Amino acid sequence: MANIIIDTEITKDSKKISRHIYGHFAEHLGRCIYDGFYVGEDSSIPNTRGIRNDIVEALKKIKIPNLRWPGGCFADEYHWKDGIGPKDKRPVTINTHWGEVLEDNSFGTHEFFDLCEQLGCEPCICGNVGSGTVQEMKNWIEYITFDGKSTLAELRRTNGKEKPWKIKYWDIGNENWGCGGTMSAEYYSDLYCQYSTYCKNLPGNQLYKIASGITKEYPIDTILHWYDVLLKKTIPQNNLGAYENNLIIHGITFHCYTRAGFEAPSIKFNKRRWYSTMQNALQHEKIIEKIIGIMDIHDPRNSVSLIVDEWGTWWRAEEGTNPKFLYQQNSMRDALVASLHLDMFNNHCDRIHMANIAQTINVLQAMILTQDEKMLLTPSYHVFDMYQVHQDATLLPTTITSEKCEQGKKNLFAIHGSASIDDEQKIHVSLSNIELDDAIDISIEFSHIELKDRKISARILRGEKMNSHNTFDNPDQVKPKNFDSSNFEVERNKLSLKMPSMSIIVIEL
Repeated sequence: MANIIIDTEITKDSKKISRHIYGHFAEHLGRCIYDGFYVGEDSSIPNTRGIRNDIVEALKKIKIPNLRWPGGCFADEYHWKDGIGPKDKRPVTINTHWGEVLEDNSFGTHEFFDLCEQLGCEPCICGNVGSGTVQEMKNWIEYITFDGKSTLAELRRTNGKEKPWKIKYWDIGNENWGCGGTMSAEYYSDLYCQYSTYCKNLPGNQLYKIASGITKEYPIDTILHWYDVLLKKTIPQNNLGAYENNLIIHGITFHCYTRAGFEAPSIKFNKRRWYSTMQNALQHEKIIEKIIGIMDIHDPRNSVSLIVDEWGTWWRAEEGTNPKFLYQQNSMRDALVASLHLDMFNNHCDRIHMANIAQTINVLQAMILTQDEKMLLTPSYHVFDMYQVHQDATLLPTTITSEKCEQGKKNLFAIHGSASIDDEQKIHVSLSNIELDDAIDISIEFSHIELKDRKISARILRGEKMNSHNTFDNPDQVKPKNFDSSNFEVERNKLSLKMPSMSIIVIEL
């Protein structure tokens, strides 16, 4: 049994769920960019200037709000001038992080902005701190955003873009505690302030500057030390400027990948692995709350957001594929990890402004897998499809009291969720049942409203087995279906239903 209370009253303190929580990540890794987004203009696969049309349409359907590029670890060895100009004259470099494959730089700045324009999403660039320079990053911003007659702006025009692009989100480095330079918190904090100072807002463009946080893989004391040091260094400088567009820092990142043991397989797992995966995913909320606690101390006026710009499942690469390409299958287990995190981010939207699942195509917890001209949508894609109703809606505070799962000794509760109300006054409730074997009776009480005049509908995502997944031979084995309204019982302000095991439901009122 689970009892849920949803407060539907909107007050001046109510928070919006930023659509950017539903963001995505595309790194030069494996087959995410090449043979994923980008197939080249000469490909027999239908494309627009080399970008696959079917992928663009699929991502537009889920209202992709932003796309982070070019990394990841790749970002801190990427030099942007390698990716501009005639493609036959671009240098060939080595991708030292991801398999020592050759990078021909045929997908660069112009191609990335073209992709974002086709998707209708905001670009998010991760700049090179690890092996780059302040001048290089400053120049990239000028090349992208300046509308005057500088040498760099003229170079952009020569390369085919007369008017500048606009870009808001700018990461100053990635994982600088590790692949981005193996830096200490103290060293990176000083370096961040230097870089941020020279990441200028040129006329007509305002940057949202994002600092590199740390990963959940470290002990909690190390994690909190990183945020404490970085915020102590940057917040006083934020407070010196009275204007939001002059802040030295707008966001700080956190990375949290979900595993179930080292090199665990994506499909061949047992009940124990299922529950350990859910346990590991849910533990991220405790870490996030501790980080937010540090942010509240140093930044009580909430001028800095938490950006979870890498999250998702990480399994062993599929047999027969390059282990450095991180290609993995995607099952109902991944779908539940996605729904748990999205609800988690929704419920902390007072601090979390953006999140980026890793990664969009053919890498880790992908939305889409491709095989030559074939394309399939994963269970995780369908979660984003169902949850898009929360984008830019107002969070409704939700209290859930749930029974424990079969493995209750781990203090693992079966039901999780979040709720919101949109501008059309539609209420959406997203629920996850992580119990493998049993359906759960759920009672939802809505404060301040009655349900008699509301039309109620729902969609459900569920596989027949815990490792149900889509294949190129059977691409629709796991996809959303309408949840029969006869499953609902309505009594004044209460809604009751029986929620099937290992399922995700989104209810609309």
